[in-house]
Amino acid sequence: MNIALLAHDRKKELMVNLCVAYCGILAQHSICATSTTGKLVAEATGLPITLYLPRSQGGFQQIGARIAYNELDLVIFLSDPTGDETIESVWEIAKLCDQRNIPFATNVATAEVLIRGLKDGYLDWRDIVNPKNK
Repeated sequence: MNIALLAHDRKKELMVNLCVAYCGILAQHSICATSTTGKLVAEATGLPITLYLPRSQGGFQQIGARIAYNELDLVIFLSDPTGDETIESVWEIAKLCDQRNIPFATNVATAEVLIRGLKDGYLDWRDIVNPKNK
């Protein structure tokens, strides 16, 4: 499965902790992330992560394009609803995920459920929607 990781600044540490906790599951999948988030997760976990531009330079748009082309199977975007960062970015990504039926988490509780579901095969239906060349 192809997984995208995004996090607002005040949620980056939480994203790192989540990825450390579920490193064993995530290691079995392809991961992409915006630059800063991806670097932090890669340093903490050793996971190979495809890095896109920083959020401020178009990273959200790059991941949004992958969603629009149905190239992602799971998106985890830990957002900070109380922060100064634009919440519009969350809604843009959410809308794209809804249009393509891509599971989407905006908080750690939902992210954990989706990652555990990934491990248990509950998201295998995405292979039908988004077949991979093997």
